[in-house]
Amino acid sequence: MPKLAANLSMLFTEVDFKERFAAAARAGFRAVEYLFPYAYDAKDLAARLADNGLEQVLFNLYPGDWDKGERGMAALPGREDEFRKTVDQAIAYARALRCPRIHSMAGIVPAGVEVARCEAVYVKNLDFAARQAASAGLILVIEPLNPVDAPNYFLNNVPQARRIIDSVRAKNLLIQYDMYHQQMSGGSIVSTLRANFPLVGHVQIAGVPGRNEPDATQEVNYDYVFRALDEVGYTGWVGCEYRPRAGTSAGLGWAKAYGIG
Repeated sequence: MPKLAANLSMLFTEVDFKERFAAAARAGFRAVEYLFPYAYDAKDLAARLADNGLEQVLFNLYPGDWDKGERGMAALPGREDEFRKTVDQAIAYARALRCPRIHSMAGIVPAGVEVARCEAVYVKNLDFAARQAASAGLILVIEPLNPVDAPNYFLNNVPQARRIIDSVRAKNLLIQYDMYHQQMSGGSIVSTLRANFPLVGHVQIAGVPGRNEPDATQEVNYDYVFRALDEVGYTGWVGCEYRPRAGTSAGLGWAKAYGIG
C-alpha cells in the first residue's frame, strides 16, 4: 500500500502556505513535499512539521527566476557558480527540516546552445552536488519532465536520466520518477518502473490528462500502479503532485483506500 505525501505547492492551496501543514495532517497525511522552502524561515517550517507530526520528504534546489520561466540551472553553461550556491542553500534547509532528499532541476536549454554542452555542464554540476549531498547524508534526485508541459527542458526522459547517472557515478544520485510525466512523454509506466527500479529514489503521481486527481476518471490505473510498486519493493513515499479540480478535500475520495481523506 502506498505511503502518500501531500505536495503543498499544489494541494490545500485554499489556505496560506504555512497553514497547509495542518490541513494535510488533518486529512491524514504523514508526510509532505513542495517545490521550494526558501521564502520561509527554516526554523518556522521545521516547527510546523513537528507540530503536525509530519515528515518533510522532498524539496527542490532554488531554480532561478521561476516567474520568468526558469526551471533550474544545473545544465546551464555559465551559471556554475550560482548553481553551487543553491546546493549549499538546499543542504542547509534539508538539515534544518530533516529532509532526506533534494531535487536538482536541470533547466531550459538556452536558445543557440548545443545540447552536448549542456550535458557536459550538467554532469559536472551533478557530480559536485551529489558529493556535497553525500557529505550531508542526503539523496540527490533528478526528474525527467515531459516535453508537452516543459518544452526545451534539458532532462526529458528516463533513459536520458539513466545515462546521466551512469556518467556521474554517484551512489546517492537517483531518479525522481513522476508517473504523470512518464505517461505524458512515453507511457509504459510500470515497465519503465521495473526496468529502472534500482535507480528510483522518489515517486510522484497525478492524473492524466490534466494533472488532476489520480482517480478512476483518468487514463492511468493507479490501483494497478500501486500494486506494481509493492511488487518491486518500493517502500518510499509517493508524492501527490496534482492540481485538485474543485478543492483538495473534496477531491480526496480516490485516497480513502490508502488512509487519506
